Amino acid sequence: MMQTLIGLDTMLYQITSLLLEVAAGLVAGTCLLRLYMQYQRIPMSVRSGNPLAKFIFALTDWLVLPLRRVIPAAGRWDMASLVGAFLVQLAQFVILWAIMGMAAGLLSVVVLAAFGLVRMAISGLTGLVIVYAILSWVQTQSMAADFLERLVLPVLIPIRRVVPLIGGIDLSPLVLLLILQVAGIVLGSVQAAVLFAI
Repeated sequence: MMQTLIGLDTMLYQITSLLLEVAAGLVAGTCLLRLYMQYQRIPMSVRSGNPLAKFIFALTDWLVLPLRRVIPAAGRWDMASLVGAFLVQLAQFVILWAIMGMAAGLLSVVVLAAFGLVRMAISGLTGLVIVYAILSWVQTQSMAADFLERLVLPVLIPIRRVVPLIGGIDLSPLVLLLILQVAGIVLGSVQAAVLFAI
C-alpha cells in the first residue's frame, strides 16, 4: 500500500513537472524570442508581415508590458522581456520546490531558474538553427524562411568568417550546433559546481 502511494506521488510529481515545464517553457521561451527579435531590430508589428508577431504579443504582453513600466530598456536590450522570462522560470522552480517540501534552500531555486533560462536560450537557438539548415537545403522561399534567416544569420556570420565553404557546402550551421552543444555541457558542469558550493 505504501509503495503504491509513493508510486502515485512520483507519477503526479512527474506529470506536474512536465506540465509546468511545457507552460513555463512556452511563455519564457517566447519572452526570450521577443527580447532577441527586438535586439536584432526585426519588425514586430502585425503589418510588417512578421509571421510570429501576433502570437508573441498574445503570449507575452500580459507580463512584459507591466514590467516595462518599472524596468527600462538597456540600449537595444528589452530588459522587461528578459526579467519576464526569468520570473516565469523562477515561478516554475518555486512551485516544484514547494511540491517537493522545500527540501533545498531558496537560493538553489533561484540559481536553477537562472541556469534554466540560459539552457532554454541554448535550446531555442539550437532549434532555430536546425530548422534554418533544413529550409536552406530544400531552397524554400517563404516569409517564414526569410524571418528565420533574419534570426539565425547574425549568429552564423561570425562563424562564416572563420569556416569557409567546403565544396560549396556551408558548414557554419553545423559548427554553431557543435558550439551550442559544448555550451550546454559547460553550463551543466558550472551549474553543478555552483549548486554544490551553495
